[in-house]
Amino acid sequence: MKRTLPCLLAAAVYACGTADKPKATITAEITGLKDSVVYLSVPVADSARTDTMRVVDGKFSWSGDVTEPEKVYLMFPTRYVELFLEQADIKISGHADSLSDVRVSGSASHDEYMAYRKSLKPVTDQEEALYANYNEIKDNDSAMAVLEVKATDLRTQRRAITKSYIAEHPKSPVSVSLLQDMAVVGEYKTLDSLYQLLDPAAQKTGTGTRLASRIAILKKSAIGEPMIDFTQPDVSGKPVKLSDFKGKYVLLDFWASWCGPCRAENPNVLKAFNAYKDKNFTVVGVSLDEDGEKWKKAIADDGMPWIQLSDLKGFKNSVAQEYGIQAIPSTFLVSPEGIIVAKDLRGAALHKKLAELLN
Repeated sequence: MKRTLPCLLAAAVYACGTADKPKATITAEITGLKDSVVYLSVPVADSARTDTMRVVDGKFSWSGDVTEPEKVYLMFPTRYVELFLEQADIKISGHADSLSDVRVSGSASHDEYMAYRKSLKPVTDQEEALYANYNEIKDNDSAMAVLEVKATDLRTQRRAITKSYIAEHPKSPVSVSLLQDMAVVGEYKTLDSLYQLLDPAAQKTGTGTRLASRIAILKKSAIGEPMIDFTQPDVSGKPVKLSDFKGKYVLLDFWASWCGPCRAENPNVLKAFNAYKDKNFTVVGVSLDEDGEKWKKAIADDGMPWIQLSDLKGFKNSVAQEYGIQAIPSTFLVSPEGIIVAKDLRGAALHKKLAELLN
């Protein structure tokens, strides 16, 4: 009879499963950090696990298993800090008044991430300068149009640097993480082409596997794809189909009453609606609210006259899940034939696109 050999050698202990796996550890000392708690948010499948670390005299620590290097978040009382966690002894030091400048040592993947961040600095410095006087010009349409043009150019530069990094570092967990960040609101063709550049081992990591699933969902909502029909109730509970609006250009607008950027964009959408409602154009809102009263109040407060739909399931809204909506505001411009012709148009970009199509 075949027998299983015993684990005789110390070198074979891990293979036999009789000893603890190597741990990832964090040891931190932040000068000036008051006694409190710091949270560590670690991705788990499509969600996250949050661990609590108690701060005493500016010091806190953590240890646990990490199956692969991945980006996590240290949640301080006043802000969060990104960190690449891996099976290593990681040291963190800094001052509570400048948490953005904390020093991290011991994580090779975090070192790679900081090198990437350094390559972005010429762009991020310009972005900070661009938005320095935002509050002074936010009500000036011409000044905001100029800002949006400059901001779009800087976002293009940022994306170019990120794409180059991914292409040059196909095995890096940082590349996988950057691509995952892009996939929150990214376009299918770009994401898929970059994913194909990743090393096969990187594609097979937990993050890489989730990324592949995400890209497959985004294919259904790519520019040039037909918008899949759906039915959801309006504010009175009446079921409404997207196909009811076939023959018109439709701006499908995912938003919520609790979403500040959505509410800030609503006046711009209203301006577009009023300008083109008699030119074969309409808006259909899909709310990711859970509270029906707050949803209806926001509609009234923002003066939105177009059709509003919701199943009041938040981000579990069936349409949002179908199209992989992970951030709002998110919009799709759908042609009279039901084809997606543009995505995530906001501000002046929305008016420019509608003018091209309808004037």
